[in-house]
Amino acid sequence: MEYVKNQFNIKDLEALSGVKAHTIRIWEKRYHILKPERTDTNIRVYDTKALQRLLNIAFLNENGYKISRISKLDCAEIDKLTHEIRTANNAENRAIKAFFVSMYNFDQSLFLNTYNTLLEKMTFQEIFEEVFVPMLKQIGDLWQTNTVKPAHEHFISHLIRQKLFSSIEKLQIEPEFNKEKVFILFLPNNEIHDIGLLYLQYSLLSLGYKVVYLGHSIPLEDLTSFTSQNKSVYFVSVFTIKPESPEAYLKEFYDKILANEDSDRYQLALLGLKTKELNLEDLPPQINIYENPTKLIRSI
Repeated sequence: MEYVKNQFNIKDLEALSGVKAHTIRIWEKRYHILKPERTDTNIRVYDTKALQRLLNIAFLNENGYKISRISKLDCAEIDKLTHEIRTANNAENRAIKAFFVSMYNFDQSLFLNTYNTLLEKMTFQEIFEEVFVPMLKQIGDLWQTNTVKPAHEHFISHLIRQKLFSSIEKLQIEPEFNKEKVFILFLPNNEIHDIGLLYLQYSLLSLGYKVVYLGHSIPLEDLTSFTSQNKSVYFVSVFTIKPESPEAYLKEFYDKILANEDSDRYQLALLGLKTKELNLEDLPPQINIYENPTKLIRSI
């Protein structure tokens, strides 16, 4: 089985570089910036070096260098010029491109070096919201073109989780100072996409709240034990691929947890793609849907 993707078609290059396939073809024909191989059916294919070269060329072009000038430079000169202007360019865009290269090459060192460079000038919160979130969205979009394989997504997600765990651990040793609320973070049965929920744990801890992180595949029955607390309880979950029927799940959640005499003390906050299947007008007042973690945090 091939784990490292080392051949790309022109649509892959378009998705990863942001340069339209039509433009890439023109650059090839007029300026000879890339020299693709051809399949038996005459389809262009590009290797990893071609991808990295195009990313650098796109970077220079975005920074005001005309393609006619770039085409006269050899690979070493392009690499040198790219390096020289990096400090003056948008760090977030550079980092996302570097993270993509690390993902496709399964290059943990590149990921860590890029992350550590960002950390010199940005907080973890800024890195997550301005770099990781846009990158993860792009990865999700690339699933549609089969440009990203499960192994790539799992690799980069694991490294992001490592940074989340490290940042969360640093906050967990700090005392809680917002004691009037407790947040119960969980995912429904068979839901495994937990990065958004982990970031919510980090954000809530940074605000001094008590957070109970339960993780994925939590039965509703297990959540009823939290309804005996005297504090206001906020249940928080992310519906990415589960439950199959969000409407049926929320009805059961309401009947078992929210529909009691102290229901004003309990709330459920939801995020994720599956929430788009819900009719907001049909939801009880204790259930609220948020577009992203940042908006949820701001609403507290």
